[in-house]
Amino acid sequence: MARLSAEAPFLHPGCQITDSRFGAYVEIGANSRLTNTTWGDYSYCDRTCDIANAHIGKFANIASFTRIGATDHPMEKASLHHFHYRSVDYWDDAEHDADWFAHRAGRIATIGHDTWIGHAAIIKPEVTIGHGAVIASGSIVTRDVAPYTIVGGNTARLIRRRFPEDVAERMMALAWWDWDHARLRAALPDFRSLRAEAFLEKYA
Repeated sequence: MARLSAEAPFLHPGCQITDSRFGAYVEIGANSRLTNTTWGDYSYCDRTCDIANAHIGKFANIASFTRIGATDHPMEKASLHHFHYRSVDYWDDAEHDADWFAHRAGRIATIGHDTWIGHAAIIKPEVTIGHGAVIASGSIVTRDVAPYTIVGGNTARLIRRRFPEDVAERMMALAWWDWDHARLRAALPDFRSLRAEAFLEKYA
């Protein structure tokens, strides 16, 4: 019997999870921390990821030590320190700054379907990673990434297209990530053996 399940995520030991929702066949690596995230079917992250305020598409591949939706500090105010928004931790008669936390939670990072986020990459809030995109290990991504492109560096820049633009458009139109579990199983030999263009010729 497969360990992954359509009914509940497979959570490795040491995870801290708050206000998050999961699709089918999701796996969360050991010691990962998730806050205010939604996970599409079949997506996973490896160990020690820190993901907040994010929408993860289907079939996302997220390597270890990745940070998505890295929270920020209020640079325009007199102090950067969290004493003025985590105030209860310092004074019994104070309250947390609910407006600041709502502001943070509303800055959603969006990770597309069938993406690959490399080891120790950082995706900033409100960034969208397009379907099929690849983020190189150690990259810091501060702006949107086009579908089926490969980016890397600090700050991340285009390295090359993963597929030619017409192939990328056809792949997004095919949207195989929306196929049901049985259809994915039936096509498994072709996922394994066919290059993208040949796969499209057969299924598009």
